[in-house]
Amino acid sequence: MSRRPQGKQIAIRVAGYVTLVGLSVATAFPFVWMVLTSLREGNTVFTEGIIPRAVTFAAYQQVWEGVDLPRHFLISLWITAATVAAVVFLATLAGYSFAHLEFPAKKTIYLALLSTMLLPGTAVIVPLFLELKQFALLDTTTGLILVYVGTSLPFAMFLMRAFFETLPRELRDSARVDGAGEFRIFWSVMVPLVGPGVATLVIFQFMFTWNEFILANTLLQTPEKLPLQPVLFAMQGQYSTNWPVLTAALVISVLPIVVVYVRMQRQFVAGLTMGALKT
Repeated sequence: MSRRPQGKQIAIRVAGYVTLVGLSVATAFPFVWMVLTSLREGNTVFTEGIIPRAVTFAAYQQVWEGVDLPRHFLISLWITAATVAAVVFLATLAGYSFAHLEFPAKKTIYLALLSTMLLPGTAVIVPLFLELKQFALLDTTTGLILVYVGTSLPFAMFLMRAFFETLPRELRDSARVDGAGEFRIFWSVMVPLVGPGVATLVIFQFMFTWNEFILANTLLQTPEKLPLQPVLFAMQGQYSTNWPVLTAALVISVLPIVVVYVRMQRQFVAGLTMGALKT
């Protein structure tokens, strides 16, 4: 009698493993195909199997020198780093304020900020274009960074507020009794405890800013100022595409996201778990 339930459990577990393996293979296949395509010759992309017969790094050399990839890579890195730093700093302050401080019209301001998340990004492109033109910030990386920060803050603030609300108010009260000021409480007591939340925000914001295309392609008009994603899009031809060169550029563009995630993986998973256990 006891063997049947045990056998059923084994069958269910095996079916679960098979399903997870299948999903993992389906998810990883595009990336594997992209890497393998970047290592083959251009005339063998659709005439050979998935694994190239001859491996060559000519596509990486061509994209690095012919497309001026280092310039656009560094531009993307600067825009992303500045945006992430500004968003994390401002969203952390705002999240702490909305979670633990009391001030007039607190709920009204919070709901007003959250309501901006209901607007689709394409609906604000024209107003943003005209606003940056009015302030002489059009076609500048500074203007693009300000747009990224402004459009990303509502969600980032919402996320950090949820993490700060998991912290007991007794911590702030104890620090205040010991004579700590409000900013001291925020920086030395509260922020170290929401490290997983900060890591989660860093990864989300880094991925969004690094991969963003529409705003960058609209608000920057000088080719030399473009970040990486519009340049990659321009490499896709209307009638023909050099797939090894394009995939080589895509592999290079993916590396920063992989590095950031690997470095912050544990805190990211802890942050997701922390949010899932919030009551």
